Amino acid sequence: MNPIINSLGAIFLVLATGWALKARGFVSPSHWAGVERLTYQVLFPAVVIHTLAVADLSQLPVLAMGLTLVTAILGVSGILLILRPLLSRVGINGPAFTSVLQGSVRWNTFVALALAAGLHGREGATLMAIAVASMIPLLNVLCVLVLARFAVGRPMSAAETARSIAVNPFIWSSAVGLLLNQMQWMLPLALTTYVDILGRAALGVGLLVVGAGLDIHRLKQPRLAHGLAIGLKLVVMPLVAWMLARQFGVTGTALTITVVAAAVPTATAAYFLARDMGGDAPLMAEITTMQTLLALATLPVAVLLLG
Repeated sequence: MNPIINSLGAIFLVLATGWALKARGFVSPSHWAGVERLTYQVLFPAVVIHTLAVADLSQLPVLAMGLTLVTAILGVSGILLILRPLLSRVGINGPAFTSVLQGSVRWNTFVALALAAGLHGREGATLMAIAVASMIPLLNVLCVLVLARFAVGRPMSAAETARSIAVNPFIWSSAVGLLLNQMQWMLPLALTTYVDILGRAALGVGLLVVGAGLDIHRLKQPRLAHGLAIGLKLVVMPLVAWMLARQFGVTGTALTITVVAAAVPTATAAYFLARDMGGDAPLMAEITTMQTLLALATLPVAVLLLG
């Protein structure tokens, strides 16, 4: 239990530091936007590329973890799509539904990777990179399609959808990392060290950005949409992932990392996608803030009981 508490305690302190810096105006809003762009486009891709490039994937349950997480995402998404007619009758309209779905299946990779590295070091980071490569392409395609179908904003064309998927940093960095993994023997040490140095900055800076994005004023009285997204993401998703992982033979450290990947709060990038595609962006911001704070309590329970 102590490693879990210590890792989450450190993550909470960095998140709180980011929130305090934003609240006190120590860093201007325009600068935060630049830091977020740097982290999203450069630093975090460096983590994924370096981790996948130097990993011995033959010794890891790549296929089993990938199947587990992909099936969990499709399962929870399917539940929501089946419930869509009922949800519309209880006040959750199309745009709100897209935010509930994003809040139920997307995940905060900054928090996940920080916790995985804190719990299991390099092995944890490598396993979490496998989760990134498995989940991010599916999630981006799924969320874009759901927003195009149910949001009231301008639907994206097929070409725009394909482009948004291709330029997503988590997708192309996963592809580059897996490609470089096939030629480890010929990679210059200077190159791998360069990418490693960039990646080391990602976790701290990424968590500061997540903390700065928390808006405590949005913690108003929860509604059904909030509770549904919180329950599905923080309770149902890790439980489903755990059951599937056991069926696919995932054990040990890989099981713990699978549970962590499923149990972390939703991605802050979900807000920007909702805003750009006509979803309920304010609801998305509220769900993100609530989940991030509540996950500090639910994550230790999920890892202790399931991982």
